[in-house]
Amino acid sequence: MTKFEWLHPLSIVGTLLYALMGIVIFWLAFILIDKITPYDLWREIVEKQNKALALVVAAMCLGISIIVAAAIH
Repeated sequence: MTKFEWLHPLSIVGTLLYALMGIVIFWLAFILIDKITPYDLWREIVEKQNKALALVVAAMCLGISIIVAAAIH
């Protein structure tokens, strides 16, 4: 086992593949949740400056990210 095993090309490709998978899964989950809610999340947060909703969406994003990271790991 070498000190720089993480520099192996297959390790780098695997890391990039898992990162891409995580981003795609997160994006799809966010779109699904946006469709389920009765209002447009982006318009509520950006145009109407709804800080409470922004905090809820941020917590939801962290939760989805942790789930995706645990599933991939």
